[in-house]
Amino acid sequence: MPGEINTMIRKELTLEWRQKFAFNGVLLYLVSTVFVCYLSFSGIIDVPTWNSLFWVIMLFAAINASLKSFIQERDGRLLYYYTLLKPQAVINAKIVYNALLMTTLSLTGLFVYIAFLGNPVQNPVLFIFNLVLGVIGFSSVLSMVSAIASKARNNFTLMAVLSFPLVLPLLLVLIRVSAAAIDGAALREQAPNLLVVLLLIAITMVLSNILFPYIWKE
Repeated sequence: MPGEINTMIRKELTLEWRQKFAFNGVLLYLVSTVFVCYLSFSGIIDVPTWNSLFWVIMLFAAINASLKSFIQERDGRLLYYYTLLKPQAVINAKIVYNALLMTTLSLTGLFVYIAFLGNPVQNPVLFIFNLVLGVIGFSSVLSMVSAIASKARNNFTLMAVLSFPLVLPLLLVLIRVSAAAIDGAALREQAPNLLVVLLLIAITMVLSNILFPYIWKE
């Protein structure tokens, strides 16, 4: 199965390279949102608001980036995958690819966000580590939700409704850790919260591998 996952990831990267408008569209959305926040909050934003606003922007950027995971796949192509690949290989490849895509977008978004709204972070290592874990968690949740939403109409609406309660516990822990990083907390001090993030990611990955084969049969 690792070979199947690698093949799917290479396919996704090749398609993304040929159709750069999808990545560029999400990047434009991210930069535009940060710029609007700069126009609205420049000079009046406090540190807790800076932190919360950053994660709200990252969440909606992740939803936009993950929306196309399964929705862009045509029925004929999915049937072709069904004859060649195990369902676990498909969902794991989507999760890994979305994690790579979101990591690139989130680091770019962080750079733009800091450029416009300043940098109050005192422990950047903890903040970036928490950010990478966060986008991996978003990817594991949103990839599965995208697979469910692709089977229904009003895909974006359904995805937003389904993803919010699933992402909320993860988002609350991520905001807590990033707030500690802004205050200069050490990595060891936040180890319990980071462990919670890792456990949430692991639970989501296991559930995705269990539930996706039933969706795949449809």
